[in-house]
Amino acid sequence: MRERELDFPAPEQLGEGAAVVPAGSELRISARIEGLHEGILLSGTVQATATGECVRCLDPVAIPVDVDVQELFSYQPDEAFDFTVVDDRIDLEPLVRDAVVLALPFQPLCRPDCPGIDPQTGEKRDAAAGPDEQPHDPRWAALEGFPSES
Repeated sequence: MRERELDFPAPEQLGEGAAVVPAGSELRISARIEGLHEGILLSGTVQATATGECVRCLDPVAIPVDVDVQELFSYQPDEAFDFTVVDDRIDLEPLVRDAVVLALPFQPLCRPDCPGIDPQTGEKRDAAAGPDEQPHDPRWAALEGFPSES
């Protein structure tokens, strides 16, 4: 059993959505490597920083990505295993890529209560201003006189 800390640049951009880990950005792997009868078991964490823009207000955001990984690299090529040991080496790139891409948020936010952009003015809303008054739809004007049940 061995424990290793690996720091290396991302070989390519990871992800294609609203948040990505750019090529060349720093990736860190804290790994525990164990030799087993069937192969090599790798357990650990992958850390990176994704960049993107908030889906509500379009401000740039940096999102820490911290994902746990565990995979068995088989000595013999077999359909039961996704990864194999080749020439006494294991290739971590596909494992890291899959783990990081799956951990990226689909809709990154600058903060959980981001108010977004005002649809009328196109300006960023102020969170302290409170909720906007909804415009009245003239098609429903005839129903405004009815009492509401509460």
